[in-house]
Amino acid sequence: MAILAAHLNDFAISVTDAERILYREPGFALLEDDHLATGDEAYSSARIKPRRINNRYWSDLKTTPLSDPRFRHMSAADIVSRQLEDIWKRVAKPGDSLALAVPPYMSNDNLGLLLGIAMELDIDVVAMVDAAVCATRRNYQHAVPVHIDLSLHTAMLTRLMQEGQAQVERSAVIDDCGVLALFDNWVQVIAEAFVQQSRFDPLHTAETEQALQDNMLEWMSVAASADKVPMQLEYRGIVHQAELESIEWVAAAAPVYQNIVSNLRALFRAEDTPAIQLSDRASRMPGLADTLRNRVGGEVFLLGPGATTRGLWQRCPQDRSSGGLTLLRHLPWDQAPVDVQSVDSTAQGGRPTHVLFGNHAHSIGPDPLVLGAQAADGERWLDFQSEMPGVSRRHCTICQESGQCVITDYSRYGTYLNGHRIDGSAVLQTGDVVRVGTPGFELRLISVEERHGT
Repeated sequence: MAILAAHLNDFAISVTDAERILYREPGFALLEDDHLATGDEAYSSARIKPRRINNRYWSDLKTTPLSDPRFRHMSAADIVSRQLEDIWKRVAKPGDSLALAVPPYMSNDNLGLLLGIAMELDIDVVAMVDAAVCATRRNYQHAVPVHIDLSLHTAMLTRLMQEGQAQVERSAVIDDCGVLALFDNWVQVIAEAFVQQSRFDPLHTAETEQALQDNMLEWMSVAASADKVPMQLEYRGIVHQAELESIEWVAAAAPVYQNIVSNLRALFRAEDTPAIQLSDRASRMPGLADTLRNRVGGEVFLLGPGATTRGLWQRCPQDRSSGGLTLLRHLPWDQAPVDVQSVDSTAQGGRPTHVLFGNHAHSIGPDPLVLGAQAADGERWLDFQSEMPGVSRRHCTICQESGQCVITDYSRYGTYLNGHRIDGSAVLQTGDVVRVGTPGFELRLISVEERHGT
């Protein structure tokens, strides 16, 4: 009788015991007319039979029929049940129980349905804990940790409190910023490289497109550690070769990375020292750690494979004296603390000197520039010159503070940085866009170079 720990991230549903990883396969399902396959078996046909693939059943766990008319007799819950049943048959022994590390894209309704499925399968679930908390096993002293993980379809950012333990403060789930979005971008640049360098188009047939996807993780690993990525594909007995520089992988991923950066910066307040903790999935993405380090600041910490499930197994709570099972959002630390050093987050983004509204640039100095609907005596004030819903009288301020350009929100409506609501305050960089009100006034942060002489 043992407790197994499972992480329900659909990029790689994983199960561990005290010693090793027992199962690690993606949340993919292949829906044939007479057969339902999940995990690696389904993933191996994802590009060959794309119309029969479903990879959203974990993130969209419901009992409503699937939208495809051919499979209206099935629901996402049916597919989850099948994969969970397959997993349990492969890894469990009589009397074993299961603890779950839950990603933030799963709602309470999803979890209630999942517990019902587990009960039907006679799986004894003893704990459900937020996955970011499971992964965070030490105190990041003098810093604010944010855990970052990637699922198939989302990037998940969780800001953690550290009041004697790791505890969720709030999470952001970013749609269309998951591993599949990155894979799609990389598929295009890889295919173009093969066309240009070997006159071979791997997207011409489903077979070679699948081979490209099957090699993606290996090539991605090389791109994360070397300057160039040699690639080869075999088709009908002929080996085709191409090469990409790692910087091209990073460039192709830039739209996804930038969305993560924008959301992450909105989670940190101006006075925070960021401690950015990347899951093993996120840390394997070429250039992501460097991008976050350069654009957000603080320190980046990379976790190893299975860190979330190991963190859950080692600290698994088993007290069910209350009779119910609820999602826990806190766990004690069980590893030594780490001291985090502050790093300037504007080093690469650039420190703004002016805020541009319309055709006029307003200088930013130590005295706050007030943005709002009504000026106060003795304050510098930016006049919007028209009314707008959702703008407070003293909505927010922008100023230079401790070597940073800082925006501070005083409104009840919220202030938005690059489309994301800030949490009280944030550090601004050149090129940022600030919005106040609805639909809102937009202001752009710029740097004006001062030239002396003639």
